[in-house]
Amino acid sequence: MESKITREEAFELLKKYNKEPFHIQHALTVEGVMRWYANELGYQDEAEYWAITGLLHDIDFELYPEQHCQKAPELLREGHVGEDMIHSVCSHGFGICSDVEPEHEMEKVLFAADELTGLIGAAALMRPSKSVMDMEASSVKKKFKDKKFAAGCSRDVIRQGAENLGWELNDLFEKTILAMRSCEEA
Repeated sequence: MESKITREEAFELLKKYNKEPFHIQHALTVEGVMRWYANELGYQDEAEYWAITGLLHDIDFELYPEQHCQKAPELLREGHVGEDMIHSVCSHGFGICSDVEPEHEMEKVLFAADELTGLIGAAALMRPSKSVMDMEASSVKKKFKDKKFAAGCSRDVIRQGAENLGWELNDLFEKTILAMRSCEEA
């Protein structure tokens, strides 16, 4: 997998369609998480691709929430993003807003980690430290069980994501916390 767009071009493309600090921050978090996972899972040569895909995964969400993953291909093609990355971006919404199924391990990680970063991020904000640096998987598990907490983060998607990867839910929690620690300061 090879990116046809540089990280700088990808960030400018993201900012063209996203102005809200929350959306920019989420994109940067998922970028860092995906880079960590690429390195952790033995895809070091594809780490930039994984990261840029994470950065661009919600490119259409702010302006076109009702067309999420439907409008993305058009916006990404305008930015000269390759078809393989467009497939990867669209696959993160499989079964919700897209019929593009995650195939590659990277796409399965993005599907699983995207929603989970939101849940972990919300849980971190409830901590005195406001950080994931001192967070444990048990804290995430407790928040995961509380359906009212971060209600917009789909537990079904997170469960399905872990299952698609063949991981236990707790493993996904632990790894994603570590991934978020790796990029929290940035």
